[in-house]
Amino acid sequence: MVTALLWFSAAAITSIYVGYPLVLAIASLFTRTRRAPEIYEPSVTVIIAAHNEEATIDAVIRNKLASDYPAGKIEIIVVSDASTDRTEEIVRRHVGSPVRLAVQDKRKGKTAAMNAGAQLATGEVLVFSDANSMYLPQSIHHLVRHFADPTVGYVTGRMMYLQPKRSAVEMGCSLYMMYEHMLRSLESRFGRIIGVCGGIDAMRRRSFQPVRDELMADLFLPLRLMSEGLRVIYEPRAILIEPALNRGREEWKMRVRVIVSTYHVLWDMRGLMNPFRHGVAALQLLFHKPLRYSVGLWQICLFATTVARWEGSPFFEGLLGVQVGFYLAAFIGFLGEAAGRNVRVFSPAFYLCLLNLASIAAFFQFVGGRRFVTWAPRTS
Repeated sequence: MVTALLWFSAAAITSIYVGYPLVLAIASLFTRTRRAPEIYEPSVTVIIAAHNEEATIDAVIRNKLASDYPAGKIEIIVVSDASTDRTEEIVRRHVGSPVRLAVQDKRKGKTAAMNAGAQLATGEVLVFSDANSMYLPQSIHHLVRHFADPTVGYVTGRMMYLQPKRSAVEMGCSLYMMYEHMLRSLESRFGRIIGVCGGIDAMRRRSFQPVRDELMADLFLPLRLMSEGLRVIYEPRAILIEPALNRGREEWKMRVRVIVSTYHVLWDMRGLMNPFRHGVAALQLLFHKPLRYSVGLWQICLFATTVARWEGSPFFEGLLGVQVGFYLAAFIGFLGEAAGRNVRVFSPAFYLCLLNLASIAAFFQFVGGRRFVTWAPRTS
């Protein structure tokens, strides 16, 4: 029984991290990709949800105004979620075509701000930006050109980090995003990417329906469109630049918040995970989200069963040694991060353990009924 559980745990981890992308890569060899036209320029509304973003909002508005998208076809709506700093004052300096300000007098959260912005929007395509997201000049163009295809429902871009890899968290986060971008590129060939960026996403205004405030809109919306048979794709040339968090405590809080919110969306959209009804789409969702979040539990199970089985077997002694070495590397990475030093070779192990432990903590918070509706500006 112990040996069977050991092998099952190892198989689960391997299939989630390696098997799933490998199957996608093989299947993509037999899949025809659709090419979007280089020029397709519908009217666009950029919606920016902001709460106490005085440090970044001016630069973000100027960044969107500097886009190479035709000036007469773009408007920018900043929705202040009951900001108490100078955010609204700064936005008012830009108000006038094409910048508009909407104010939520009470804190309602990002999703409510997105709902409010969408109600005011006049553009054919909605682009959702965070209040610290800096786009490359052609990013909006690359996002919206895909909507020339009526089967496309949602498009997400690529996040890149501005700061050098100064800490173990920054380095680990950068490696994690490289893995995510690889998965999104493969999934996009099938028109069903599961993880979207959140700070550089787009959809048709006519497809938008208000999302309940407690749900994470940038996951709920693409999943809803996917359930309706529309394609959700990844555009790597639509690039946003953001600073990475560089401290473990801040990364932990952010990951727990995001994963708890993801669990709530997955529960709300649980019917989409029925493979008998949704086929490959259900399997993709299962492998990319809930099964990925379960890896931490499988790690614990693998370690415990290896400890129970190792004595007298050179193979299991070696397997235990590999795991002990991995967790020792993670601990050294943790000590380095706590001391403000990036011991590069140990950073990936530390970050992976942080991520998977955050997934476990988030699951128990989700079961306990925890919800995150509002947010605070990111610090780095």
